[in-house]
Order: sequence, then structure tokens, then C-alpha cells
Amino acid sequence: MINQVWLKTFCTLVEVCHFTQTADKLFMTQSGVSQHIKKLEKQLDTALLIREGKSFSLTNAGYQLHQKGQELLRSSEELENLIKQDEEYEGRIKIASPGSVGLKLYPYLLDIQQAHPKLVIDYMFAPNKSIEKDLVNRKIDLCLITELSNLGSLISQKISIEPLVLVTSNNIESICWEQLIELGFISHPDAAHHGRQLLSANFPEFEHIEQFTHKGFSNQISLILEPVSKGFGFTVLPLYAAKAFQPQSLIKIHHLKNPVSESLYLCFNRHSILTNRTKFIKSSVTNYLSESK
Repeated sequence: MINQVWLKTFCTLVEVCHFTQTADKLFMTQSGVSQHIKKLEKQLDTALLIREGKSFSLTNAGYQLHQKGQELLRSSEELENLIKQDEEYEGRIKIASPGSVGLKLYPYLLDIQQAHPKLVIDYMFAPNKSIEKDLVNRKIDLCLITELSNLGSLISQKISIEPLVLVTSNNIESICWEQLIELGFISHPDAAHHGRQLLSANFPEFEHIEQFTHKGFSNQISLILEPVSKGFGFTVLPLYAAKAFQPQSLIKIHHLKNPVSESLYLCFNRHSILTNRTKFIKSSVTNYLSESK
């Protein structure tokens, strides 16, 4: 059986890529780090590192051990935390989502934390791919994404949908193609994707987002509608983002003839041990967003 202390030293060394810094991080001596690696190599009867002066690279065995060793260490840590503390309303939980659904969900989760002060909720806003990567690496406990994951290590459950809407300033009562051309487009990181989905379903003239004059760009979800509210152009956003803008009186949310929605998937790592607090938040999020359809 692999010694987990030696394994932790090895995995930390691979991540830090420096013997001295690994020793500092683990409160060890540099020679102690070297001894752990040598003992691990002796136990496995194979070389794990190719030493090149003060640097090193991994052998094939070293690469495989690092990949599987990380999973083993995380599972061990999760099991220890589960045994030490598994109260439903106590402890820390990490969750991530794209910006739009986060604008709706995070205030709701803060209400839950306020009702259960010993529960600590860390919420991160990020793109789908970044969220998937963090969940695979078990840096977060749960996530919401808008694209069905094809990663085998993740379990995805469709729990809701979020409509896409066209948004203008409040002085635009109705929408036609000529008016959109005249207004111009306020862009954002998902603008081309959202615009193509909604506009192609409602305007036969639509071919690509570059048909509209570019009138501005923001990568901050809460600020995308600032230029829209001032009449600089129109944009296409998920409904939760549009409804989160204040004051609502400055914008007009247009629900077009042919509605288009994005699916929302709640995901967790199939190799993780779900604590009771994670199960509680998972259930709460599912019920809350399901009721918001």
C-alpha cells in the first residue's frame, strides 16, 4: 500500500516544481522531500523523476502516479472531512456558475447562509469550461453550467431552463429588423452565441452578428446593460441577467415570437463523497431554479 505521506510529498513537488519550495510548503527540510521521493520510488520499484540538475521531469510512471495520486489524496481528505464534520447546516461549500444564473442564485444562497450562520458558501462566477475544470479537479463541490458536459467524471442533471431575451433602452416599444440594424449591437463574451440562437429563430434576415454596427463591449455581466440603458444599442442576454439590472425602468426586455432558452445543468464529481451540506445545497438549488422556469 502506498504511503500517503510520501505520496502527498510527491504530488506537491510535481505541482510546485521546486524542491525547496515544496519543503517550505510542507514544513519539511529539502533533504526530507528527497528522502520521501526516494522511498516512494523504492517502494514502487520504479523511477518517478528524471533529475536534470536542480530541475526534473516526470517519467511515465511518475505522470500516472501524479494523476491517480491526486484523486486518492482528495478522496482521503473528503472522507476525513465527512467523518469529522457532516452536519447539514454547518461547514463550507464551494459552488460556481456562469454570471447570469449566478446573479439570481447567489442572493438566494446568501439567504440560506443567513438562516444557517454556521454554513459558509463560497460562490464563484466563471465560464462553463473553467467551471468544468475546477469540478474535475475538485476545487469546487457543485456547479451550474449551460452546456451538457461530456466529461465522464462529472454527473450532469438538467434542472431548469433560462430564456434568452433581446434588450433595448426603455424608449423602444417594439422590434423589427430595420430597427435593430439602426440601433447597433452591444457585445459581450457570449454575444455571438446568444445572438445567433435567438435572432436566427426570429429574423430570416439574420446571418451573423457582424451584420450589426458594433456599439460597445463589456465582459462584466452586471454592466453589459449600462450602455443599452443609455440607448447606445441592443443586446441579447439570458433573462436572469436582464432582470438583475437596476433600475429596470431604464430598459425594455423583449420576448420575441419564437422563444429560445438555454438549459441549466447542475453538476458534481462522480468520484466525490457528497457531504450532507452539499446534498442540502444541491436540493435547495434544484428546487429554487426548477420553480423559476
